[in-house]
Amino acid sequence: MREKKSFLGKIDRPIFSISAIIMVLFVLWTIFQTKEAGETFNAVQIFITNNFGWSYLIGVTFFLFFTFFIALSKYGNITLGKDGEKPEYSTWSWFAMLFAAGMGIGLVFWGVAEPMTHYTTPPFGQPSTIESAQTAMRYTFFHWGLHPWSVFSIVGLSMAYFQFRKGLPALVSSSLYPLLGEKGINGWIGKLVDILAVFATIFGVATSLGLGAMQIGTGLNYAYGLPTGTTTTVVIIVVITALFITSAVTGIERGIKFLSNANMLLLFIILAFMLVIGPTRFILNGFTETIGSYFQNIIQMSFWSDTFDTNPGWVGRWTIFYWAWWVAWGPFVGAFIARISRGRTVREFILGVVLAPTLMSFMWLGVMGNSALYIDVFKHGGIAAQVAKDASTAVFAMFQYYPISGVLTILTTLIIAIFFITSADSATFVMAMFTSGGELNPKAGLKITWGLIEGAVAIALMLAGGLSALQTASIASAFPFMIVMFAMAVSIIKAFRGEFSELVQLKLNIESSVGDSTPTEAE
Repeated sequence: MREKKSFLGKIDRPIFSISAIIMVLFVLWTIFQTKEAGETFNAVQIFITNNFGWSYLIGVTFFLFFTFFIALSKYGNITLGKDGEKPEYSTWSWFAMLFAAGMGIGLVFWGVAEPMTHYTTPPFGQPSTIESAQTAMRYTFFHWGLHPWSVFSIVGLSMAYFQFRKGLPALVSSSLYPLLGEKGINGWIGKLVDILAVFATIFGVATSLGLGAMQIGTGLNYAYGLPTGTTTTVVIIVVITALFITSAVTGIERGIKFLSNANMLLLFIILAFMLVIGPTRFILNGFTETIGSYFQNIIQMSFWSDTFDTNPGWVGRWTIFYWAWWVAWGPFVGAFIARISRGRTVREFILGVVLAPTLMSFMWLGVMGNSALYIDVFKHGGIAAQVAKDASTAVFAMFQYYPISGVLTILTTLIIAIFFITSADSATFVMAMFTSGGELNPKAGLKITWGLIEGAVAIALMLAGGLSALQTASIASAFPFMIVMFAMAVSIIKAFRGEFSELVQLKLNIESSVGDSTPTEAE
């Protein structure tokens, strides 16, 4: 690898140069050819969704079954590090950091907006009925449940294993070592894989930055009457970009870890308050009912492709977008949770990464979604109508029907801002790793550079089409990386089998040696 010492520190020239140049050209084209860019994004989304939507459904469902197969197999006892190595972070801090990086803004944005949208425009059946309310909660759990975290766990498990147990660089390409060998991961195929990981990360995070900025603007409007619109959103992205770059430069221990722990505390405060002042019995009954419905219908939901709707259908607008978004987030969330998971066993890693955040997501969705549905179903409120006008207003519109709405609005806006920062600085940290040859502690200059590019891409996409452009960027960038993820699954199985073969051979050699040294009766 060709390296260069500079303000950026150690960099991998091909990966950094190609990625940075293409992203700069993309930003310039999007800003100066806004209309053409928006039309192109729309055409790309329709093409991929119509022609390859089925592949997202099959792929992400495969990742879910694959992760549980690994966790429950004999490979679950393998340590992501040297044998006997202990975890670097406490379980609470580990959980807080991976949850903040992996869900964050999106969960707060869609926690009320998605159930209310599905309530009035369900995937099937009559809208605005008891049945559509039940379907709405089930599909919201589905989109934020086990499937996304299985995507993150595939990438994270592969990277953690090859980094900490095999001593390879912290790169996505390193996880393909059993398939490509040393020459392959250091050659053009390895470089291409790492460049794809950078692109997927940038566009996946840009979607969250856009969603977060829109919702922060709405929260400030509800709390202080500040104006909303594209200009306000761009200003918020600029301010938050400066904040998350500062957090990324301070490192995991002082920046990301502190903010993640603080945000989890705020999240639990709001959940506890809404559970007490809201329709408590309805929330608990709804949570229990939705859990049962979710597991009862998970196979059908996983493979339902909306075949007879050609426009591209409800699944294309929702499930396929989500699956693509999670795959786009795979490189940076996977790489980040790999970075903080050294010393954990494979089984502990998978069950922790897949089950614990899923439960936390269900708690948030169950409390917030059911609180909103209760108002519209039984009190004839207007939350759904408000969401139809502007999805970013959803959670704040719901708060208006409950006590101390102003305080809840301010706290939620603060949570969104912190999630904004933790997600973005995690991504900045990871992109610096990818473009520095896998450095676990890349230089501040490289983090600053990618932080600025992240913010610029988010602004460009907002100008080119808002939420629609953000969604298209995720779907387009995720498609090639999903192919890489299949290769990662094959690679990790091959590596695990090789490790067990070595253990068996070592055991046979020891037994043979002991047998040869045992004195015979004649002796």
